Amino acid sequence: MDDGGSTTNLLSPIKDMGAETGVGIDNLSSQLVHGMDHTTTPNEDTTSHIPNENESVTEKNNEAGEDEVQLTRKRKKTSKVWDDFVVVTLRDGAKKAECTHCKSRLAPSGCDVDFVPPLIGPDTKYDENKMREAIANWILSTEQPFATMEDVMFVKMMKTTTPLFEKVSRVTITSDCFKVYEHEKKKLKALTKAASKISLTTDCWKSSHQKVEYMVITAHFVDHNWRLQKRVLSFVHVPPPRTAVDIADGIYKCLQEWEIKDKIFTISVDNAAYNDKALRRLKETFSRVKKLSCGGRLFHIRCCAHILNLLVKDGLAIIDHIIGDVREGIKYINNSEGRRLNFSKAAHQMQIRDRKLMLDVPTRWNSTYDMLCMALKFKDAFPRYAEYEPHFHHLPTDEDWENVQSVCEILKVFKVCTNIISGSDYPTANLYLIEVFRVKQTLDKGSLSANDFIRDMVKKMKEKFDKYWGECHLVMAIASVLDPRFKMKLVEFCFPTLYQNSDENIKEVKNALYEMYSEYLEMHDTLVRESAAHGSEHERNVLRLNEGTSLGSEWEAFGEFIKAVDLERPEKSELDMYLEEGVYREKGQTGTESFNALEWWNVHKLKYRVLSLMARDVLPIPISTVASKATFSAGGRVIDPYRASLGSDTVQMLICGGDWIRQVHGVKKKLKKEEFPIEVLLPEVNTK
Repeated sequence: MDDGGSTTNLLSPIKDMGAETGVGIDNLSSQLVHGMDHTTTPNEDTTSHIPNENESVTEKNNEAGEDEVQLTRKRKKTSKVWDDFVVVTLRDGAKKAECTHCKSRLAPSGCDVDFVPPLIGPDTKYDENKMREAIANWILSTEQPFATMEDVMFVKMMKTTTPLFEKVSRVTITSDCFKVYEHEKKKLKALTKAASKISLTTDCWKSSHQKVEYMVITAHFVDHNWRLQKRVLSFVHVPPPRTAVDIADGIYKCLQEWEIKDKIFTISVDNAAYNDKALRRLKETFSRVKKLSCGGRLFHIRCCAHILNLLVKDGLAIIDHIIGDVREGIKYINNSEGRRLNFSKAAHQMQIRDRKLMLDVPTRWNSTYDMLCMALKFKDAFPRYAEYEPHFHHLPTDEDWENVQSVCEILKVFKVCTNIISGSDYPTANLYLIEVFRVKQTLDKGSLSANDFIRDMVKKMKEKFDKYWGECHLVMAIASVLDPRFKMKLVEFCFPTLYQNSDENIKEVKNALYEMYSEYLEMHDTLVRESAAHGSEHERNVLRLNEGTSLGSEWEAFGEFIKAVDLERPEKSELDMYLEEGVYREKGQTGTESFNALEWWNVHKLKYRVLSLMARDVLPIPISTVASKATFSAGGRVIDPYRASLGSDTVQMLICGGDWIRQVHGVKKKLKKEEFPIEVLLPEVNTK
């Protein structure tokens, strides 16, 4: 392909290697294969060798692969062929040469490891449909604009790697994305159809570019392999004015479209008044058509992260003027290299070794906490810096810094709890109770402080805590009981601190637990009876084949005996046996991340046939709407100023389709740039 007269190719494509190494593309595989063990391989080239960064970087990346491990190199590879290939080893020990560009692999002849052919190669035919499907996946998962397909340099790049690539218009790729979206939707419908129960989170968001409000609905459930699943089901326009009726109708319409209204277990929302009204309306609707678990007492879940944010805002409000001084002071320092250098000199003179400040995102309190913690290390450097900069006036007093330190000690607990609740791999519901207990314990301790400043701050936070968590939270309690490490012990340990009438609340938890177990026992027995009824006809057919033999009557009698035994309920329930057994202790267990409650129940599902079904539905309940809120960062990128004219159907396709494709390929969603705090790196001071 003509590169416009260019004489130097900095990124030499694979097809040009033959001109430099004397190896054509047809026998490139041969050279790579023999390069591993033949006496005349490129490895034994006697020319000077410059270490290739691609070799180490690519092999390092292979460490994260599911079926690959890094191959230890006994000697450096000197042929230019290895500029574009790296040797990898599969789990069965087979070696392959992997292209660093297209990830195609070439293996020695006779190798029985599966080889995935590239879109184009010596022995394969270029498939335009596969290429367009791959591009549609890329656009959805990385939130690329459709116009990328018409970009001159994008087309040139694609033609460089795949000469048969043909330019596609933005209209065509939009259609391709819709096809991928519909295909993935069918797959997801099958997945949700197989789920026992589904819990939802929902939230609303207003596009600043379209001036339009959207509602996102996210499903949380456990699949047939006992894996926790999270999928965005809907991202729809909510017409103004946004009322409780609009929210309730939007949720119900989504459930009808996905055919899962009979599977809904709980719905988690934030604490807005219209959400309370919407959930009451939905609860009434569902109660007419289906039986809600525990009489509907578990249906409405308040967002735990939202409550924590409200508590923290009350705490930070008391030092708001100090936060403003610290923030503006860091902005002033970060305004030029000279100012950063002078501040670094001041820090050096005060024997401060740290070299980093942080500028927070004001709407994210955890980044404000980090900013204050880092600034505290430099509290003695700020006055010294003011001597270098006469126009620097952002100087908190010694008393201000003491108050900041006291606040940060309290907020440290909130930061840990928020990280668990709002983690990217969101936790199961059994982990929340102990975190709420930790918050309450911290507030109680602060209320007894000798510092009037701390007592006043904690007083406001405790009032907000009691407003939302003053009553028994059944979901958190029941989920903790279904953690074999806790059972009822954690409830009995935490409730005296959380509630004044702890005995009554513990009794309420036990009653709800047994009520829910009875519901699941009845469902289980119904399924067993239905299964037995469906199997009877098959058994009769088998017995007809055995007529005239001595086995017919005996097998029939034994089959009837087994049916009767299976339908008989044991004297002691699974729940009683589970609670009477000691708590599970894992050797060397530390913290919450070393244990997976779902995996434990999957292993013990034959022992606890009914209770495991109950755990499968309760543990995925999200106590936070963080999963739905996270979708809004994608919404902000999709509906940017250049795409404000996108239709609501296209927006939903991009948001939902992107979420589904990322889940399929295990890709993490990127955050918006403005969601990251700014790190202010201080230059080293030359002491010579």
